[in-house]
Amino acid sequence: MSAYRERVHRTGAARATVLQTVGRRERRSHLTAPRVPTVGIDIGGTKVMAGVVDADGNILEKVRTETPDKSKSPKVVEDTIVELVLDLSERHDVHAVGIGAAGWVDADRSRVLFAPHLSWRDEPLRDKLAERLLVPVMVDNDANTAAWAEWRFGAGRGADDLVMITLGTGIGGAILEDGQVKRGRYGVAGEFGHMQVVPGGHRCPCGNRGCWEQYSSGNALVREARELAAAESPVAYGIIDRVGGNIAEITGPLITELAREGDAMCVELFQDIGQWLGVGIANLAAALDPSCFVIGGGVSAADDLLIGPARDAFRRTLTGRGYRPEARIVKAELGPEAGMVGAADLARLVARRFRRTNRRRVERYERAGLSTRLVPRGREDER
Repeated sequence: MSAYRERVHRTGAARATVLQTVGRRERRSHLTAPRVPTVGIDIGGTKVMAGVVDADGNILEKVRTETPDKSKSPKVVEDTIVELVLDLSERHDVHAVGIGAAGWVDADRSRVLFAPHLSWRDEPLRDKLAERLLVPVMVDNDANTAAWAEWRFGAGRGADDLVMITLGTGIGGAILEDGQVKRGRYGVAGEFGHMQVVPGGHRCPCGNRGCWEQYSSGNALVREARELAAAESPVAYGIIDRVGGNIAEITGPLITELAREGDAMCVELFQDIGQWLGVGIANLAAALDPSCFVIGGGVSAADDLLIGPARDAFRRTLTGRGYRPEARIVKAELGPEAGMVGAADLARLVARRFRRTNRRRVERYERAGLSTRLVPRGREDER
């Protein structure tokens, strides 16, 4: 044992996170992070979900609410986060808070540079929340937090090098190497959905054409189904009947349901989406060479209807196929809670062990301008 570790162990400072700085990089070991409950928050375009998570990835309690309208000020979303944390603080000791945000987060994990579904533009979210909550706060991209959760507790356990792909409205992604999330020089690595796969192809909301997510995502799935229905294609009669002719009611979950029931058109749509997914994964394998690809997000609920065709296309298009080991392609295990669990676990890396957590609970209420009558009974003497 090194002199440093002996001193840390002897003084009890082992409770704190081990931090080594190598140039601009910080390495924090989850193995030596304090085993304390933390709060993870997953912020999307429609919901904010918060949960207390223990050191083994178990969710002790979770709460959720709707995301405030994006036209409202950033403070409105911040207030929502604070309210959820205060609610959980009534029943749990909160030692740190982790935020998984659907947007670009800077390399220091302190500012949200841009969030497409919220009015965050270069928003100093970490510092604002830490000032109000009086605990350390960690901010990261939601795909990074989901990938971390799958690596720690889910489908990616045991994989030294992992790539996660989240299929939802678009495509998100994250890279883990040797137990470290690779965020890139500016913090925005993993935006796989905007790799161009079809020059001059479908227009993407990002401003370019032919992005991968225009061919393998929830939006692509629904677009193709609606186009066939609008053209009154004979293969679309089943889904047209299901929505009573109202094409706007065709959704991803409905397509998944019909595909599971054997609807030929819906099965074929998943085959198309899956094939594009496999082609993109083969390209990522050529660039990154991971041992495992984890497929998450809402579209992954289709299971082998999607992942089966993806594996087939991956094997057909992988460079050097037949002469190299093939990465595993697996479905994520933690479902919609992955981002929340990962954010909470990453927050443990910046957590502190407070001796007077209850007093800090009262202080959080006072800082938020709320009545201390909301503090659990029997705690008032710790003010």
